[in-house]
Amino acid sequence: MEKKPHFVRRELLPREVPSISLALLLAAVLLLNALLYLYLNKFSSSLGRVETDSGLCPFGYFKFGAVKNCSPWLSCEAINREVRKLKCVGEGAVKKVFLSEWKEKKVVLSQLTNSELKEDFLHGLKMLKALQSKHVVRLLGYCEQQFTILTEYHPLGSLRGLNETLHIPKYKGMNTWHRRLMLAIDYVSVIRYLHSSPLGTLVMCDSNDLDKVLSQYLLTSDFHVLVNDLDALPLVNRSAGRLVKCGHRELRGEFVAPEQRWPYGEDVPFEDDLMPPYDEKTDIWKIPDVSNFFLGHVEGSDIVRLHLFDIHAACKKKDPAERPSAQEVLDTYRKVLTLLIREAAMPSTREML
Repeated sequence: MEKKPHFVRRELLPREVPSISLALLLAAVLLLNALLYLYLNKFSSSLGRVETDSGLCPFGYFKFGAVKNCSPWLSCEAINREVRKLKCVGEGAVKKVFLSEWKEKKVVLSQLTNSELKEDFLHGLKMLKALQSKHVVRLLGYCEQQFTILTEYHPLGSLRGLNETLHIPKYKGMNTWHRRLMLAIDYVSVIRYLHSSPLGTLVMCDSNDLDKVLSQYLLTSDFHVLVNDLDALPLVNRSAGRLVKCGHRELRGEFVAPEQRWPYGEDVPFEDDLMPPYDEKTDIWKIPDVSNFFLGHVEGSDIVRLHLFDIHAACKKKDPAERPSAQEVLDTYRKVLTLLIREAAMPSTREML
């Protein structure tokens, strides 16, 4: 009887299956690492941009919206002729703020309300002109004779409304530890810029409580932080022995730095002439409290706080000289963000293993 051919089905050897799986796994890990490297490299590049962003116009000019060309700051005549007030959207001790329209675009018109504070108003204008950068709201024009300033409009408003904004369905995807930490980094970047500004070391004096601090900054539509109110920015000049005092009234509470409080006890009445001056380290003291607001109570925010514990403890040193510089705080924030992004990517790698 003829024998049927006997076909033997060759099975993969036990060692071959793991070797193929291992090769695929290694390829996936390498791809993941490459993508992570590209992301972090792009992120580092964006953090390392020069303070005077190359997209900015020369002094005395501005770019608005999608327009590529720079235009000169609007003059008194142009503001009176081309800008139309729509409604009042805010009023402070120094100025009243109007939502306005210029060439069918929303803008903000600020006008002095108290003639006794015109020096503060003009100081704010001087700072706004001199400090134009990616950290500062864009100046569109001004009229000194009429005490009027025209700036870019940001519909999300001040940082006071951050939590409410993040609960709007359109922005809920932004309500993450990652995005919140990036806002804190933006805030510290502004402080660092003011402490090493083209004019010298400037102190953010309108910052006696958290609500006041938040009111000084704007949230842009692409979720960045800009400083908006520059009326109270005194200059520290150590070489000339020049320190500052934020106002002429007694400051109280834990939010302000220890050196800003009356040092002679309750039994001695406050006198401005006896109050010792101080330097920019008062801004450093306040960073942990402001950052705590930014971080909120979303998933992962407590892990961020844990990583920032040491630098925040250093910010709260009673001796101002022992506190870190704004640059040191900023460097630490950036390192923590990079570290946590890497750690967030690692669980998926471990699961593959």
